[in-house]
Amino acid sequence: MVPRPDPKQPNRSLRILMIAPQPFFSPRGTPFSVLHRIKALSMLGHHIDLVTYGYGEDISIQNLSIFRSAKLPGVKQIKIGPSKAKLFLDVGLWRCSRKMLKQGQYDLLHTHEEASFWGVNLSRRFKIPHLYDMHSSLPQQLDNFRFTRSKLLKSLFARLEKRAIMNANAMITICPELQRYVKEHYPQKTSVMIENVADNSMIFPVTDKDRQNLQMRFGLEGKRVVLYYGTFEAYQGIDLLIDSAEHLVRQKVARDLHFLLVGGGEEQVRRYQGVVQRKGLDSLFTFTGFMSPQFIPGLIDIAEILVSPRLAGNNSPLKIYSYLRSGRPIVATNHITHTQVLNPKVAVLTDLTSEAFAQGIAELLRNPEKGRTLAAAAKALADEQYSYTNYLKNVEWIIEQAVGTAR
Repeated sequence: MVPRPDPKQPNRSLRILMIAPQPFFSPRGTPFSVLHRIKALSMLGHHIDLVTYGYGEDISIQNLSIFRSAKLPGVKQIKIGPSKAKLFLDVGLWRCSRKMLKQGQYDLLHTHEEASFWGVNLSRRFKIPHLYDMHSSLPQQLDNFRFTRSKLLKSLFARLEKRAIMNANAMITICPELQRYVKEHYPQKTSVMIENVADNSMIFPVTDKDRQNLQMRFGLEGKRVVLYYGTFEAYQGIDLLIDSAEHLVRQKVARDLHFLLVGGGEEQVRRYQGVVQRKGLDSLFTFTGFMSPQFIPGLIDIAEILVSPRLAGNNSPLKIYSYLRSGRPIVATNHITHTQVLNPKVAVLTDLTSEAFAQGIAELLRNPEKGRTLAAAAKALADEQYSYTNYLKNVEWIIEQAVGTAR
């Protein structure tokens, strides 16, 4: 194993062109991961020019400059997962990336997700090392989001992904399943697993006043809050969570119970508001819709229980690492997306049914002491295995590997 450098003393300052085919910044998985990757690179003394979509909020980080491709006429927001809109946006992103490379002298090309597809060509043309940041298996996304049934398109994505992996100078994976896949199929590839352990409170610190304001804003004083934050895609299990609330009402577990769901697009929020209203549960639910990431640490602080009812995929939800550090007990489905990080000593893991998930929540509501024990063990696990010091070391190590293999 190549020795990993001290993150406080980077070998040299690099100028990095990063390509993120995402609405940056928006509060969802990959943009959060990109945000923390940029923060780490900045702390390590590197300079990042980020090329991204013309959607999202600007974020101020030292050593970061953001360059945006053009928006699509009539398109106000970019949904999660594969879409026809992203195909057109990626063409614009490729053009913008090529223009940046023509104009500037960069030490490294750092691509996220499908930007790796054209990153191969840009790396060759401009003779610049290429680091591929693999957040998920892109062919698998076509299935997860039910984008297509075309075997031809799935085969094309598989070939493009293989080509990106084989031609990258180095790779980052974000969870054990992806790292296992790379090691099994591409054992000679230089790669490192860098899980999304960075805590949002590092960038968005929370105060007592923030917590009080959030409680008042959503009328949560005196409530036992069960918090979910993230996207509202089908694989996230929002329907399961709502159905579990129905079971809890029947069991009369806690009269002051309240579910706070943060995130989701406007149409998704309206749909689920309709669902809870039809079930007679609307008084138990608050849907905030999109919230700026600076509020997330405060929302976690006012929660009693944190939940993740995810049903599909193989990459761990980014929020799980924040959950571990939160000091709050976790209820999650017993699915590989969770179990590659969580275990029964640090969280309540349930079967993938609303009845089981309700039972998991009820167990913690009835036994707060168990919740405190799980939360303490979760924080200890985070400190031991998912420290930010190791995150920084791994980022700097893989950067040096990517540049070094191109010399």
